[in-house]
Amino acid sequence: MRTKAWVTTGLLVACNHGSPPAPPGDAAVAPLVVATPPVVDASVVDARVDAAVADAGEPADAGVDAGDPGALPQTRDRPAPTSDALAARAQTLWDAIAHDDPERAMPFFFPVSAYGQVKAVTSPSGDWKHRLVAAYTRDIHAMAKTLGKNADSATFVRLDVPDRAARWVEPNEEYNKLGYYRVFGAKLVYSVGGKERTFDISSLISWRGEWYVVHLTGFK
Repeated sequence: MRTKAWVTTGLLVACNHGSPPAPPGDAAVAPLVVATPPVVDASVVDARVDAAVADAGEPADAGVDAGDPGALPQTRDRPAPTSDALAARAQTLWDAIAHDDPERAMPFFFPVSAYGQVKAVTSPSGDWKHRLVAAYTRDIHAMAKTLGKNADSATFVRLDVPDRAARWVEPNEEYNKLGYYRVFGAKLVYSVGGKERTFDISSLISWRGEWYVVHLTGFK
């Protein structure tokens, strides 16, 4: 029986331009080995995403919807490895995989409005949409295919974040204008027939003390 998606507000999204430095030792994350995923359906990035992209990079003011965390400035608050809000966002990713519907997982993706503030690239909103969201969509389809016939009986258990591996990334380290916390090797834990299994999450980064996905598998 599938778990129900948690409804969260705001549009959220993701991070690194190019390949970040490989994490040392046990922090290294191997890409998920799955069958060749289907071609990304461009309709997944719908009108709501397009609207957010169009607004990315514009200065925030008192009139901006406070429900969009990217409308507010970055902080150096270190994200907690567990919280109700984080569990709710992780639940949306699980629900997206179980239903093979990537759009459900957008609340767990680094906000486009925050990405526009963070990344020192020519077109941060375009990079976010055409590279990062496209990869997120592709990876969720691949994970759904891996789940296969277990989708109906599998249940979400928790998100494991290796808190000790998290570190602050200074400006200019990863094509970034602003700093953020980054952690490799989080795991989405689910259960099938009473046995726990996991999907690896390559990279999470922080915005205002909260974790968001940047890359599910690999760093392309």
